[in-house]
Amino acid sequence: MANSEDMKRSGRLPPDQQITWRSNSGLSDGRLANVDLSGGYYDAGDNVKFNFPMAFTTTMLSWSTIEYGKRFGPQMKEARVAIRYTTDYLLKCATATPGRLYVGVGDPNADHKCWERPEDMDTVRTVYYVSSNNPGSDVAAETAAALAAASIVFRKVDPTYSKLLLITSQKVYQFALQYQGSYSNSLGSAVCPFYCSYSGFKDELLWGAAWLFRATNSIYYYNLVKSLGADDQPDIFSWDNKYAGAHVLLSRRALLNGDKNFDQYRQEADNFMCKILPNSPSSTTQYTQGGLMFKLPDSNLQYVTSITFLLTTYSKYMSATKHTFNCGGVLVTPNTLRSIAKRQANYILGKNPLGMSYMVGYGQNYPKRIHHRGSSLPSLAAHPQTIGCDGGFNPFFHSFNPNPNILVGAIVGGPNQNDGFPDNRDDYSHSEPATYINGAFVGPLAYFSGTN
Repeated sequence: MANSEDMKRSGRLPPDQQITWRSNSGLSDGRLANVDLSGGYYDAGDNVKFNFPMAFTTTMLSWSTIEYGKRFGPQMKEARVAIRYTTDYLLKCATATPGRLYVGVGDPNADHKCWERPEDMDTVRTVYYVSSNNPGSDVAAETAAALAAASIVFRKVDPTYSKLLLITSQKVYQFALQYQGSYSNSLGSAVCPFYCSYSGFKDELLWGAAWLFRATNSIYYYNLVKSLGADDQPDIFSWDNKYAGAHVLLSRRALLNGDKNFDQYRQEADNFMCKILPNSPSSTTQYTQGGLMFKLPDSNLQYVTSITFLLTTYSKYMSATKHTFNCGGVLVTPNTLRSIAKRQANYILGKNPLGMSYMVGYGQNYPKRIHHRGSSLPSLAAHPQTIGCDGGFNPFFHSFNPNPNILVGAIVGGPNQNDGFPDNRDDYSHSEPATYINGAFVGPLAYFSGTN
């Protein structure tokens, strides 16, 4: 499970790192601002640290651990290590300089012009931050959500660390609330179009408050959740748009505790499911002929894994109290959600028209030419000489050979809407892996592994 995250680790790698072809990188990250911002993860196939998607990955990995941890078995330790690798970094970002929240390292525009190993990185490691003058409520509230969710993960095993995560989360959330604005407006081309906050920051404010309420059970965050008022009801869930996740998270109180104050969120979660289910009259979700949920052409599997997480989690909440609901005339039971979720999980792991597993290293047939710098370039052990900014394009990037280093466990962007997959390194919208595609899939995988 942790392998796919291992490959994208930045900073000094731990001695028990499972992906052996990666070495230390980005050790001086933060130096341009005289702070230590080493650590964390490169989010996808490049060498940039974008905290917005990284924090979301951490929130989802933490939620997976809270919700499905009993089924992790020996992988529980790996999950905690993976979460802590990011939360240690996010803590530095939140506390290194009073009044600032650091939100990324590395100039994406410079980085994307290069094809080089993170270990050889010679592009400028620009440091980006938000502050009261240049707010970033979206990235700040997502950071707060990640720290709050992780504080629950560590509550019993490391209470001191858990407390530090929670206190920092509360401070970061307060900053998001007090200085409202989108980080896309503050940082411009440093984050757009890569991880632009298209849905605005109101969804993160709700999501962050919902996680802090879950972590503290405090009336303050309950009132805050309520004060954030009526919100959007989209048919998507991703690193950018958190409404559906917040609704499912909050619906737990209505379903598990019978708390009528949370009925609104149960209703919103029901409505969301009606937009996803293929046979629902109010469905707005397309499915491929092979049965895959198809939301958007760029990296579609990120939506599939995130939504599948909500399907299994909501079905779990529903089962606890035998809750059912209707989409028009169609009755929805926990099993309805479970079977759609299972179909998505099976499709990703190879039960599809191509017989292709979209998880690298799993099964006989999987993507061999993924859009990922470290995987496509020879390792330091195999090629100790430096490969510069342009040095990686020929012969490596443009080669038809499979990548020399197998990124075990990584899930790529996935097939197109005709269930096709070219397996081309330069086709990043289908061939690029990302931490947030994996982070959300851990829960459903653990869930189904425990039910077979």
